[in-house]
Amino acid sequence: MTDPAALSRLSLNQRTTASWSLPEAVQGCLYAGLGAIGIWREQLAEVGLDQACRLVAESGLRVSSLCRGGFFTDPEQAQTAEVRNREAIEEAAALNAATLVLVAGGLPPGDKDLGAARDRAVRAIERLVPYAQELGVNLGIEPMNPIYAADRGVVSTLAQALDIAERFDAADVGVVVDTFHVWWEPGVADQLQRAGQRIVSYQICDWITPLPADTLLARGMMGDGHIDFPTFSRSVARAGYRGDVEVEIFNADLWKAPPTWVVDTMIKRYLHLVQPYLGG
Repeated sequence: MTDPAALSRLSLNQRTTASWSLPEAVQGCLYAGLGAIGIWREQLAEVGLDQACRLVAESGLRVSSLCRGGFFTDPEQAQTAEVRNREAIEEAAALNAATLVLVAGGLPPGDKDLGAARDRAVRAIERLVPYAQELGVNLGIEPMNPIYAADRGVVSTLAQALDIAERFDAADVGVVVDTFHVWWEPGVADQLQRAGQRIVSYQICDWITPLPADTLLARGMMGDGHIDFPTFSRSVARAGYRGDVEVEIFNADLWKAPPTWVVDTMIKRYLHLVQPYLGG
């Protein structure tokens, strides 16, 4: 029987069991003995914020993250994006989420200037920080693997994310460390050490090959791919991170599998590949 303390930091991101509604995911977490859940705004909208807050409060689960805000880079959508992100901040505050995950966004149609797109993302975050600060929400910038630079995330490395985050107080803006996105980054251990207290979320899944035709669904269960989770987790722990560890997997085959089997498998892999190396 698994020691409940061993699972106290493990969180299920809702995309890992995409067929589950928010109430089903909450119950799945409780049944499995997990300590936290990562909530997506789409599933949140299905039940409504008030009901979601009640579900979470009654469950005793922590909300390790709210996914997601951002998508700042299209100048024609800047005002709409700001409204959406302010709403996301309000939701994160109501849920007492550890962070609101921000994905910068890709290149607008016909645009090839990555630098300018990143600058627009920085300015958008600057506008959001006072409101997030007022509501007590930490904004977590998530660098995306470079395969998504054109369509999803012009911030591609942990170093780039930190360059942005360090413009602000660590209580207001941090970084999301997702193994899928940054495992390959040269000097990533040094960047994790640099990040220190700015690490607001540690998300895990594996890099599998061959990549599927839809690279958005290229994430694998820990242990099925190429990432050295013990070494990476030690580096995260050395940086001082003591928060939740969130399993976030986009994978068509896993989405077809029974969600309870997926959760059981992720627990086994976490206990073998990650939990022993987290320290503390």
